[in-house]
Amino acid sequence: MAARSESKLSSLKDELGNKAQNIPILIADSFNQDSLQVLCDRAGVIISTVGPYALYGELLVKLCALSGTDYCDLTGEAQWIKRMVERYENEAKASGARIVHSCGFDSIPSDLGVKFLQDLAQEHFGAYCNHVKMRVKATKGGASGGTIASALNLVQEAAKEPSLRQELKDPYSICPLGHSFKARQKTVAVEYDEDFNSWVGPFLMAAINQRIVLRTNALLSRPYDPDFTYDEGTLTGDGRKGEKRAKRLSAVSSIGMVGVSLPPIRWLATRFFLPKPGEGPSLEQQDKGFFDLRFFGSNDQGGKIIVKVTGDK
Repeated sequence: MAARSESKLSSLKDELGNKAQNIPILIADSFNQDSLQVLCDRAGVIISTVGPYALYGELLVKLCALSGTDYCDLTGEAQWIKRMVERYENEAKASGARIVHSCGFDSIPSDLGVKFLQDLAQEHFGAYCNHVKMRVKATKGGASGGTIASALNLVQEAAKEPSLRQELKDPYSICPLGHSFKARQKTVAVEYDEDFNSWVGPFLMAAINQRIVLRTNALLSRPYDPDFTYDEGTLTGDGRKGEKRAKRLSAVSSIGMVGVSLPPIRWLATRFFLPKPGEGPSLEQQDKGFFDLRFFGSNDQGGKIIVKVTGDK
């Protein structure tokens, strides 16, 4: 285990009990190259949880890429992923380091859920689905302070950089150069989904998940189809109640984004209401957390398939 605070690491070991007592402790700081190099030299793979990654994560990625040390993280920051690929992909290829971003709730269930569906489609239809959509049926949990800080930092970056605002509109922004994808990707706001007999509202993680799934298709030489489409949304139920819930979800999402883009509101929210980096759901909340996701795939020959992906329930 590694962190910049030895006392906090020792406290964590004590909390974990006997099973953690033989785990060595390393002291490393995100901005101290020498300490991070020692970490890279001693580790086979590093799991980084140091969000916002755009502020604290680059040096570790760089050193892993140069050292041949495997690396994974929890980032949902598409703009930072793009920069890391542009700056260090060649170094990682040369050293053999495997750099894998977005290995948390965003975007493992989405990425592997699509792969699971496509493997079944290949088995049943002899072909992949051209179109896949994921719908959140139910979730329970909470966001960490690091996740919220990452989102707020992205809003601040976008406010300063017009080019970044344009980049964030491109669902193919983290696909390799020359990917040649042209299919128009959809962002779910409020709509009735006949395949699920339910109204659908937006899903907070859809933007990063969509980009990760599309990047996977590109890295695998487009097995799903050059015109493959993928979108995500949240099921809110049928009838007028379902429609109202979808519209309410969309309104809350829009108001929240506008609110945090305003510096005074952002300051108030971070000062008094939102968890800070290092804070987050309690252990009890984590133990009770779960997700239930449904994936619907179809192809141009009329084939349809639905799969269910769940966690911790």
